Amino acid sequence: MEISKLIKLARGQEPAELLIKNARVINVYTGEIYEADIALADGLIVGVGNGYEAKKVIDVEGRYVCPGFIDAHVHIESAMVPPNQFARAVVPRGTTSAVVDPHEIANVLGVEGVRFMLDAAKYNPLSVFVMMPSCVPATHMENAGAALQWYDIAPFKDNPWVLGLGEMMNFPGVLFGDEHVLNKLRAFEGCIRDGHAPGVSGRDLVAYAALIGSDHECTTVEEAREKLRLGMTVFIREATNAHNLKALLPLVDSTNSRRLCLCTDDRQPADLLDEGHIDFVLRTAIASGLDPITAIQMATLNPAEYFHLYDRGAIAPNKRGDLVVFSDLQNIRAEMVFQNGKLAARNGEVIPWERPGRQPSPPISMNINWEQVTFQIQASGRQGRIIGMIPDQIVTEHLIQDLPVQDGQIVASLDQDIGKIAVIERHHGTGNFGIGLVKGLGLQRGAIGSSIAHDSHNIVVAGVDDKALMLAARTIAEMGGGMVAIDGEQVLAKLPLPIAGLMSDQPIETVRTQMDDMLRASAQLGSKLHDPYMAMSFLALPVIPSLKITDKGLVDVDQFQIVPLFV
Repeated sequence: MEISKLIKLARGQEPAELLIKNARVINVYTGEIYEADIALADGLIVGVGNGYEAKKVIDVEGRYVCPGFIDAHVHIESAMVPPNQFARAVVPRGTTSAVVDPHEIANVLGVEGVRFMLDAAKYNPLSVFVMMPSCVPATHMENAGAALQWYDIAPFKDNPWVLGLGEMMNFPGVLFGDEHVLNKLRAFEGCIRDGHAPGVSGRDLVAYAALIGSDHECTTVEEAREKLRLGMTVFIREATNAHNLKALLPLVDSTNSRRLCLCTDDRQPADLLDEGHIDFVLRTAIASGLDPITAIQMATLNPAEYFHLYDRGAIAPNKRGDLVVFSDLQNIRAEMVFQNGKLAARNGEVIPWERPGRQPSPPISMNINWEQVTFQIQASGRQGRIIGMIPDQIVTEHLIQDLPVQDGQIVASLDQDIGKIAVIERHHGTGNFGIGLVKGLGLQRGAIGSSIAHDSHNIVVAGVDDKALMLAARTIAEMGGGMVAIDGEQVLAKLPLPIAGLMSDQPIETVRTQMDDMLRASAQLGSKLHDPYMAMSFLALPVIPSLKITDKGLVDVDQFQIVPLFV
C-alpha cells in the first residue's frame, strides 16, 4: 500500500474496505485484551481503535479476535494431500500461515518435488513458506529418489517464499565436519537454519547451536531447557505420532515463553479434521494449565518473529489481515477466519476460492527390482537386534535378545509381539532390501505396508505372514504408491497415493475415509496403535534414535552405522 494512503486510512480520513466491529482484541505484544474495532484495506490492518468507518462492517459482538495461527514446522505431505487440500482442512481452524519443509517429496523427486509444492501452494487461502530440505537423503545409510547438494538448493534462496534451510537432521554430519553438510550451511549463511537434534547435549549441542537456530525434537524439559540456554528457539510439537506438548509444558514460564513456538510436524487427515491443527494444540495447552495469551503468542508472534515474517503475527497497523474470531478463550474454536483481509472461513467451512484450472502433476516414482525381495530370514545366530517401539514416540529402543526360531528360520512371535519389517528400494530399481524384526506393532496376523517411509520413502511393510508381506509390497507398487492392509491373500483395505507415492489426488475428506478404512483394517489384524501406518513409517527414519531400518539394513542411530541383525 502506498504510504500516504496508509496514513489517511490509519487516521480515519478515508473509509476502510472492511471493519471488524466490537472485537475483544488479543494484543500479543502487551498481553492485554481490550475492546476495539479493526479496520482493514488492501489485505492489511490499517487501524485498531474506535471511530473507524468502512464500506463493509462485520459486527463480531464482543468475540475475541487474535492473529492468524502460524505452524512453525510442518510436512504437508504427511496429511497425504497437496497444499490446496491441506488449506481446506486447516484454514477453517485458524491457521493462516505454515512454514513447511518439503523434504518428503524432495526425497522422492528432488528439486522437482520442491517446485511442485511451491507451485501447488499458489492461489490458496493459506500462506505457505518453504524451508529448503537440507538432508536429501537424510543419511548415507539409505537410498532416496534424489540427492540434493548445496548447489541444488542454493538458487532457491532468491524465491520470496523460501525462508532458509530446513531441519538439519544429519547432526552427526555437522559435528564431524562432513563437507557436504557444511557446504549447505555455508550456502545459507545469514539465513534461518532449522534444526533436528534429538538427544544432542553437552559440547556437541554447543557446536550444533552455533550454526542452527531451532529444534523441534525435544522430548523432556531438561533437553529443551539446555537448548534454550544456548540461544535456540524450541518448537513444541504435537503430531499424530509424536506427542511432546504435555511433557514440555512445565518448561514454559514468563521468562522463556517468547523463545517457544508451536508446531505439528506430521499430522494425518483424521486428526486434522476431527481434532484440529494448531487450534487443537492451543486447546490442549490451555486445558493443561498454560495461560491462553502465552499460548496464542507461541502460535502467532513468536514464529512470525523467528522466521522474520514481520508482516504478520499480531494485530497492529500495517500487519496482514490474518485474523481468527472465537468466543471462548479457554476453548479456542475458530468461528471466522480472515486471511489477507478477506473472510476465508466461517463456522468450520472454508469459503470457496478460485484456482487456475491447470495444476502441476509430478511423475510416479515406482521402480522396483523384485529379484532380491524375500521375507525368509535364515537363522545364523540365536541373539539379534529388534526394533522396540515406544507408544506415542518416534524414538525406538535398540533391543538385543533371543530371536524366535522355527525350522532354522527366524519367524514372527505373536506371544512376544514380534513381527518382521522390511524396506524395499522403490526409486532406482537397485534391488536394495533391508529386513529385520519389530516389537510393539501389535499385529496378530497379516501385514500392513506403505510407500510413506520417512524420509527416503521406499516401500515399508511389516507383519507376521511372509505371503501377506509380499502381497502388501506388490499391491503398493501396482497402485503407484499408497497404503495397504493384508490378511492372508486378501486385501482388506488400500489407500492409493499417486502423487510421488506420498499424496492423494482426492479431496481430504475422501482420503480421511480411506484412512479410516485402513485403521479399521489394521485393528482387525490386531494392532491397537492409534496410527500404526505413521508409526511404521518412522521406523525407517535413520536419524531418530535408537534402532531403525532402511533399504540398506538395520541402522544403529546412536553409532550412526549399519549393523547386522544377528549379534
